[in-house]
Amino acid sequence: MKQLSHILCIDDEEDILEIAQFALETVGGYRVSTCIGGQKACAGLGERETPDLILLDVMMPGMNGPETLRKLQTSERFSDVPVVFMTAKVQPSEVAHLRELGAASVIAKPFDPMTLPDQLEKIWSAYHGAG
Repeated sequence: MKQLSHILCIDDEEDILEIAQFALETVGGYRVSTCIGGQKACAGLGERETPDLILLDVMMPGMNGPETLRKLQTSERFSDVPVVFMTAKVQPSEVAHLRELGAASVIAKPFDPMTLPDQLEKIWSAYHGAG
């Protein structure tokens, strides 16, 4: 199994991106790229480096998380990259819907920055059948 090393975080809130980036780099030792909003993320697909995993906010203006995921799934380079949604709406029906769309997992917002790297590592392992 390939090791998780590069994570792309997509959110419309800069403070969330900063917290996630700090936690994932400092606590988890990952390389992190960030992008504000789904539209910007999808607009830069051609020149963007392919990450190992994408952490994606659900509720964003313009292009929400599910729309962003659909666009990523149509890109040959990004179609096999696991996507983990972040959302405050973690009712079982919401989570089931996001997983039906193709999400590898769903993390509740607000997330704990200290445990976020471990959460993503467990999701990565489970996604690759090692967990």
